[in-house]
Amino acid sequence: MTTRAVVIGAGVIGAATAHRLAEAGISVTVLDAGGPTPGTSSATFSIDVTHLKTPHSYFLLNQRSAALHRELEEEIRAAGGSAGWRHPAPLVQWGHTEEEQRTLRARTERLAGWGHPCRTADPGELRTLAPGVDPAACRAPELVVHDEAAWYDAPLLARTLLDRAAALGADIRYDSPVTALLLDGGRVRGAEARGRRFEADHVVNCAGPDAGRIAELAGVRLPLRQIPGLVGESTPLADPLRAIVATPGVDLRPAPGNRVCAISWPVDALLTPTAETPVPPEADLLSRCAALLPAFRALSGTRIGVRPVPEDGLPLVGPHPQAPGLYTLTTHSGVTLAPLLATLAAQELTTSTPVPDLAPYRPDRDTSQPIRDESLAVMSGHRADA
Repeated sequence: MTTRAVVIGAGVIGAATAHRLAEAGISVTVLDAGGPTPGTSSATFSIDVTHLKTPHSYFLLNQRSAALHRELEEEIRAAGGSAGWRHPAPLVQWGHTEEEQRTLRARTERLAGWGHPCRTADPGELRTLAPGVDPAACRAPELVVHDEAAWYDAPLLARTLLDRAAALGADIRYDSPVTALLLDGGRVRGAEARGRRFEADHVVNCAGPDAGRIAELAGVRLPLRQIPGLVGESTPLADPLRAIVATPGVDLRPAPGNRVCAISWPVDALLTPTAETPVPPEADLLSRCAALLPAFRALSGTRIGVRPVPEDGLPLVGPHPQAPGLYTLTTHSGVTLAPLLATLAAQELTTSTPVPDLAPYRPDRDTSQPIRDESLAVMSGHRADA
């Protein structure tokens, strides 16, 4: 009898998981509350953030997944499909204060010890790496350059993998919010959406920021926070940005159609309005963008994405002893990690054998320790434990 799986969520994590399960011969149904445009996956900065990942074991996981993006594109092209969601580009960073510069130097030294290619450069090289950026915006004595970085077109990645899954027989259902999990003697046997029951041998929770609610339907608590982030995009520029630029006030990267995508951690802190917020976050984001890249004169649109962030910053991947039949797969930096986590999760689900690489990321682990992932530390403004 064919094994059945219900995948909840059609973002990059859900799409990658559905693709790998369908490829393994599983009968897959994907249920998503929204439409064909992914939710959080369409409101994300989505660059390769391997350089920000700690501890070392988590850095290696991200490094493997970043390499798997390239392999996955080659695999799809070899099968006659189209890819193109991965865009190599140098990543240029600098700090303004002495503390910011010390943090960048320490990170650069750590990454060199881990074999990750990055280098310091004279600020004058900014004119070559990102010609449209105002040189006066950089007040640092040196740059940090990651020549082998990349940014991802997350909506294209999700659509590509869902199309591949559908071609392999997966049933993709949008506008189908899950309202209940089907329980039988404590085991999860499927999900209910739009009044219809979808029975399954495995229910895979890839619901991103909604993953906590899905888990609660089975009586399980996920150690997960929801952190909002504002993502803006420019109108088309005459001269496209060719580098990813990460500064203390705003980060920019290229986007399809000669546009530029932008995020700002200081602006994100203003998403909950207070009396001390003198300008709307959109106006603050635009002013920061224009100060760095003068051609960034207007926003074509903004979106607030809700990031699913585990309490210790590390992924939540695996089954739940308290709710057999339910498998969770949710993480921050989901775009970078989607290819590898989906592959490993599909391996566990199809073989019923635990994958050692996923042992540190089980959903029922103790997450009460201090922040461990440096990218979460950057987001929250705290220093991570190395």
